Amino acid sequence: MKDELVPLVKSPITKKLREGKGFSIGELRQAGVTFELAKKLGIRIDRRRKSIREENVKTLKEAKDAYTKTKAT
Repeated sequence: MKDELVPLVKSPITKKLREGKGFSIGELRQAGVTFELAKKLGIRIDRRRKSIREENVKTLKEAKDAYTKTKAT
């Protein structure tokens, strides 16, 4: 994928959404994305994050589906 996937995180100070440094491991697990697939897709992983945001899981699932569709053809 050429365009980079950007996770959304909540700022601890302002409580507003902002771009994060990477997706959490829990988000990857819920989306069914392995570390190998994340590396192939160029998905950044932030091992310090513990939260799981549904928006990020949805983004990862869409990226995984798009990859599997292009891989199948």
